[in-house]
Amino acid sequence: MNDCCGSSIPVGEFGPPASASGALAANRPVKRDLRNSGYDLVVIGAGSAGYSASITAAEQGARVALIGSGTIGGTCVNIGCVPSKTLIRAAETLHSAQSASRFAGIAAEARIIDWRRTVRQKDALVSMLRQAKYVDLLPAYDGIAYRDGPARLVDGGVEVNGTRIPSDRVIIATGARPAVPAIPGIEAVPYLTSTTALEMEELPASLVVIGGGYIGAELAQMFARCGVKVTLVCRSRLVPEAEPEVGSALTRYLHDEGVTIESGVVYRSIRKTDDRVSLVVTRGGRDFAIGADQVLVCTGRSPNIEGLGLPQHGIAVSPKGGIVVDDHLQTTKAGVYAAGDVIGRDQFVYMAAYGAKLAAKNALNGDSLRYDNSAMPAVVFTDPQVASVGLTEAAARAAGHLVRVSTIGLDKVPRALAARDIRGLIKLVADSGSGRLLGAHILAPEGADSIQTAALAIRHGLTVDDLADTIFPYLTTVEGLKLAALAFGKDVAKLSCCAG
Repeated sequence: MNDCCGSSIPVGEFGPPASASGALAANRPVKRDLRNSGYDLVVIGAGSAGYSASITAAEQGARVALIGSGTIGGTCVNIGCVPSKTLIRAAETLHSAQSASRFAGIAAEARIIDWRRTVRQKDALVSMLRQAKYVDLLPAYDGIAYRDGPARLVDGGVEVNGTRIPSDRVIIATGARPAVPAIPGIEAVPYLTSTTALEMEELPASLVVIGGGYIGAELAQMFARCGVKVTLVCRSRLVPEAEPEVGSALTRYLHDEGVTIESGVVYRSIRKTDDRVSLVVTRGGRDFAIGADQVLVCTGRSPNIEGLGLPQHGIAVSPKGGIVVDDHLQTTKAGVYAAGDVIGRDQFVYMAAYGAKLAAKNALNGDSLRYDNSAMPAVVFTDPQVASVGLTEAAARAAGHLVRVSTIGLDKVPRALAARDIRGLIKLVADSGSGRLLGAHILAPEGADSIQTAALAIRHGLTVDDLADTIFPYLTTVEGLKLAALAFGKDVAKLSCCAG
């Protein structure tokens, strides 16, 4: 998954967000009345969500105050998607060389000669994208005034560094930061987070990764491919939000690459021992310790809400700290909206941008648009990649659907056979009555680039028969969607080439 979006990075950091498939509003000119407010809109947070909201409002003629605090650009470009995915790709080149022998007559070798240079190359990419996609964009929008400093809500607007910025409409897009689990002793342990782990210029010999979600899975595999001895521990199972078949298969593949996975545990304590860290967990009534040179905490993200003055203004937060919003992304205080990771859900950079755009249009033009994540694609950048959209089988049944399910292994997909890499599967969930596609779940080396076809199918209400009747290019991973759709009614092993 993409771990990105929010505001600029303050003490801690401002986190990830979201974009999905929602309705588009008419770009009506904003009716500006500056007699009672200096700005039509104040946006708190200068990350992906904050920029999306500000640019959307400015394009409608609004006068916008964009408030950042710390490094501009938010989580995605600075400490999330961009740095993690470039390092993941670097580690993938090592694995590709090691697995080249799956083709007869070919041998290859790759090794790390200077990890410091790899990290600094990553830093250069981050700096370039931050400059091009954030810093250099502001001068192009005359309607956006940028202010730097911590912000808090006040009556009739927002205060920044003691200066009051008047506005009747505010969007909070302050993102999130890595959450720290409540494990006894962790406050005395120099743990890594998804931020600091990507800054290390020297690789540890061994690493314990706490958390089996998308960030934990991605980074565990990345470091293992770089030669680090990795143990991943989690309370439930690997990628728990994915289909069970996907999680089980991915667990096997990571195990094959040397990652030790201890799932279904309870965290008991953690402590520093000489130059190592020792984590004690319980499973099946038995305590056991896991030791490593360093520990990486990947147990979710906490919304950045401190100091905003939410309680004083009657703005509700969820038990996990996310700002509560309605379908229009308005908070429990009229005129104040929130978008991105700070609302505590759909923590993807594209969902942050989508939600912020919607919030800006609603704030300026009336609450006519509803947040819709029903066709939200999600990707975990492990190898093979986990890509999904729509409902899982369990979620579809819980929602009251009578479902039909089709699951095929990648050994049925010609692309995988030609690549000599049949790791993975494709699972489709459909309504048994109408045949409408409810969910699609792909575990494949190129799964991320295939899921958008299923997202469009779900958004437009297509059936599995529609997918089966659609022409797909041969020897592509996305052709697997057609094969999985055909598998609802026939044995695809008995088909000729091109799913004929």
